[in-house]
Amino acid sequence: MENMEPVISFEKADIAGGDSTVIYGLDMKVYPGDFIYIVGKVGTGKTSIIRTMIAENRLAGGCGAVCGYDLGKIREKEIPFLRRKLGVVFQDFQLLMDRNVEENLSFVLRATGWKDSSESAGRIRDVLDAVGMRHKAHKMPHQLSGGEQQRVAIARALLNRPEVIIADEPTGNLDPETADGIMNLLTRINRERGTAIVMVTHNISLVERYPGRVMVCGDEQCTERTLSDNGQGKDDSTGEI
Repeated sequence: MENMEPVISFEKADIAGGDSTVIYGLDMKVYPGDFIYIVGKVGTGKTSIIRTMIAENRLAGGCGAVCGYDLGKIREKEIPFLRRKLGVVFQDFQLLMDRNVEENLSFVLRATGWKDSSESAGRIRDVLDAVGMRHKAHKMPHQLSGGEQQRVAIARALLNRPEVIIADEPTGNLDPETADGIMNLLTRINRERGTAIVMVTHNISLVERYPGRVMVCGDEQCTERTLSDNGQGKDDSTGEI
């Protein structure tokens, strides 16, 4: 890893949540091919880190860079170009409910500068093939299960060949069997494409079954640990953190 440039880097970074700082002194490097979990109890700053990565939240202090953009100096007009290098997957899918699957993906391509309709159609076929949803291209979101909607959301995240996929509780609204399918898909994308993945989750059982690096948030800090370190804040009655 020493000879590789990180795609995400924080050094002594202070992370804001709203008007206050929620994490102090974050040191974190994400390299191509990494699979990193950000875990911790509710309110410990997990999602604030994600929002800082996509330049939705300001960097409160220290140094931070994502895909070559300095988060401390990034200008408003540069933010859309940063986000084109990222694929973001949300817990609640965030599909456009008045458009079918293909139209959802086409909308994103047009919004990010794709002009050639045949190239766009080919890219849409490629990403739907990658997530096993090409046969559902003409379905409306309400005609899909939760797991299928999340697969479409992952396809959307892949459209611009991102350097990193950032996933905020991507299995939070799914039953355990469907969640396993989504995790298998994400780990396959990570393994086969070398796409770095940063995933926020509260579900420790997923971390145990699909190993990766683990960043643990708590007490206004976020540090890398192994699963055995201090029980990781685990609530043994729920299997959640």
